[in-house]
Amino acid sequence: MPTHKSSEKRERQSQKRKVHNKYYAKTMRNAVKGLRNTTDKQEAEKKLPEVTAMIDKLAKKNIIHKNKAANLKSSLAHQINRMGQE
Repeated sequence: MPTHKSSEKRERQSQKRKVHNKYYAKTMRNAVKGLRNTTDKQEAEKKLPEVTAMIDKLAKKNIIHKNKAANLKSSLAHQINRMGQE
């Protein structure tokens, strides 16, 4: 357990940030999952910019890594582009 006032405050702040970051990361994962489960190409193309913006915001705030964000966006775009060919 922390013994200094500053380390107690740091612990409180880190717990608060952990809950905040966890919420937004889970929200992003649910949005990605929803987009992946979409079978209609037009609907998926409409959702893609919203999900991409969400991913970019999380990467900017270091909630997810920038390379993970790039990989997610790329794989989602690739999946949507393949929808019409199948």
